[in-house]
Amino acid sequence: MWSANFRLYFTARTVAMLGDTMLPVALSAGLLSYGYSAGDIGLVMAASTACFAGLVIFGGVFADRFNARAMMIGADLVRVCSQSLAAYLFLTHTVRLWEVAVIAVVNGTAAAMFQPGVASTVPRVARDVQGANAVTRTAESTAALLGPAFAGVLIGLTSPGAVFVVHASTYATSAVCLVLLRLSPLPPRVSRAVNTFRTDLVEGWREFRARTWMWSVIVVWMVFMVCMVGPFTPLAAGQIIPAHGAGAYGLVNSALGGGTAIGALIAMRWRADLPLRAGSIAVFCTCLMPLSVGLALPVAAICGCVFVAGVGSAFWGVNWATSVQTQVPGDILNRIHAYEVAGSVAMVPVGQALAGPASAAFGAAHVLLAGSVVALSVAATLLALPPVRNLRARR
Repeated sequence: MWSANFRLYFTARTVAMLGDTMLPVALSAGLLSYGYSAGDIGLVMAASTACFAGLVIFGGVFADRFNARAMMIGADLVRVCSQSLAAYLFLTHTVRLWEVAVIAVVNGTAAAMFQPGVASTVPRVARDVQGANAVTRTAESTAALLGPAFAGVLIGLTSPGAVFVVHASTYATSAVCLVLLRLSPLPPRVSRAVNTFRTDLVEGWREFRARTWMWSVIVVWMVFMVCMVGPFTPLAAGQIIPAHGAGAYGLVNSALGGGTAIGALIAMRWRADLPLRAGSIAVFCTCLMPLSVGLALPVAAICGCVFVAGVGSAFWGVNWATSVQTQVPGDILNRIHAYEVAGSVAMVPVGQALAGPASAAFGAAHVLLAGSVVALSVAATLLALPPVRNLRARR
């Protein structure tokens, strides 16, 4: 598995993840310091996620039609520029909400062009797909363990602008590693009488819809995203930072990173014959994340609950990613991956945007507690679906 190509890919993903896990801390602390609310943080995050969810399907078509690696490199370079601009705004104290939102839109669009290529790249750089997914997720989670804490320290010593400088440099590193990849050519695509963008888009949708186990998971996951994942980050920041400081919020995010690292290691060692059934059981753990913040537990207790939630989330994530990459043919994999990514994150901006109004109407604690109930319901629903619980692993 540890070929030169995989080492480069591994480095690219790990370093970029380090920057990505620093961003919520910098963005939340930076905007709160300028008097913006948790709802404003949610709107900025929603702007990025909405662009990603709306455009990733088109990114999947482009990745299958053209050069997926070139698209990934270009997306990284765009984000180097956008995050450098964000750093300038925060370092010069000229932050305005609409400018930060525009930068978020650019980042979301770039991410939509980057993400589809990940699905087809993993099988090309490693023969052991589940091992590659697990070890990459473990490294990303270790970065997530260090990133938020480092961001909190850096903000305390300097300012949020310094974190954006580091974030821009991580995308530059990722781009360099992807440039250095030496991949064998893909087999030629099956020629068609009419091979247009529209036909590729329709074919991707048809192949996605034909896999009941896939679209049923995405439908359930949409509820999970709008009711739990979307509201959690802005509401948790709004609850933890004013009460305990940015450093405590960084520790909570680090605990999540530590949990996901352990969950990925478990997935690497235990390869279930029914991967989505095993993953669905692990999803029950995610209810602890909003529950602990909603109950206003001490920071140490929140970290413990978030750690366990991270274990469950990562175990599900590795088994899901491996199922997609091994069950779908390579010539349509980028498009299929784009459809499942779009569906799984489409509701996140809705949840992020509704976080402020919902917390104003019902209270942030009640919204978080409701999210924990939704997490339990989602896990139970996944186990109740025969195509999901009975899907067998393909080695």
